[in-house]
Parts: sequence; structure tokens; C-alpha cells
Amino acid sequence: MNVACLTSGGKDSIYALYVALHYGWNVKCLISIKPKKISWMYHMENIHLIPLISKSMELPLLMKESEAEKEKELNDLKELIEKANVDGVISGAVASEYQRTRIERICHDVGVKSFTPIWHKNEEMLLNDMLNVEFEILITAVAGHGLDERWLGRKIDYETLKEMTELNKKYEVNISGEGGEYETIVVDCPLYKYRIEIEEANVFWDGSRGSYEIRKAKLVKKY
Repeated sequence: MNVACLTSGGKDSIYALYVALHYGWNVKCLISIKPKKISWMYHMENIHLIPLISKSMELPLLMKESEAEKEKELNDLKELIEKANVDGVISGAVASEYQRTRIERICHDVGVKSFTPIWHKNEEMLLNDMLNVEFEILITAVAGHGLDERWLGRKIDYETLKEMTELNKKYEVNISGEGGEYETIVVDCPLYKYRIEIEEANVFWDGSRGSYEIRKAKLVKKY
């Protein structure tokens, strides 16, 4: 089956692609939307790194800038899915009904199948699985109780997962960040031929939320 993968560069979309490849599907390309402002559907943080991820995976990229107007922004995704000419589309939705239902609607309109391989997976188990297969994940934005500026740019490891689990018990922070508590970027994983090395980044913090803006990055050969 020929499929395209919707990706923001974050852990869930990249891991959904990882799972799909283990199903034996042929991933023809990556699809990504670059919103001009905060979007109901698409991530903004470090979306400019998607071309590096595409190059590292050696997969073609279909990318489009969007005005990010609610509901109208779906047409941008529809356009790219039609252009991909595939049988199905993979997305990394875990718990967001808003994203899942809209992606399914677009796929139905285009006449392709929608696949969400990590939908409703246990969040703690999901992150454990990512770490077990050596996903290197950085936190690029935070907006949740207990998540302060020290988390920005932090690598997710088993200790981070333990702390996230404790915050879940204390503040009901979603371990996967599905409530918008945090965003991520995958800088290395088994799908990458080259790892992403960050050369320059800025931390922005307003007292309750913040972001880790990667200004400069490059691909480095893996040994």
C-alpha cells in the first residue's frame, strides 16, 4: 500500500511513520503544512526543520504555507493529499478528536484511507516505546502546570518520563502533551540517515509558557 505521512517533525507523527513502515507499507512522501499563525490543526514550532527531516529520511516532501484560518486551512491539506497520489494517509493523532475527525473527512473527500496507528495508545507506554527504539526527542514548547522554562530544549529520557508521570498525577498533565502541554522535535531516530545537530537556539519564556526556537541546525552523518 502506498501512503503519505502527515508530519510536524514531532514525536507522534514520526513514530506513527515508524509503526507504518513495520506494517510493510510503502511511504511515498511526507506531507507538512506551515501555518502563518497559531492553528487549530497544525504545529508551528520549528516547522522550518521539516526539509531537514525529509532529507535525513530520504523521502520526498510536499509542503505548503497556510493562512491558518479555521476550517479553511483544511483545504491546504486536501490539496497536498491529492497531489501525493497515494492509497492512504498516516497521522500521529493520539487523543485529539478534532484533528482525527478532520483528517478523516479530508481523506474521505479525496478517496483515500486514513490511518492513525497510535490512536488511543497508553501515553506512558507510547513514550517508553519511543525511547526503547532510540528516538531522540527534544521539548520545543511548554504550556502546562509544572512545566517551566527548564523544560525547554530538554531531551526526553526515562527520567523525564518519570517526572512527566508525576506531573500527570499531580496536575493531570497529559504525558504525551495531547492537551497542548508541550511540543517536540525528533532530532534522531532509526528512520534518519543523518541526525539533526542544533547549532543555535533561543529560549522564550513569558512566565507561564515558552518555546525553544531552533535558529540554526544541520545534518550530521551517523556512525
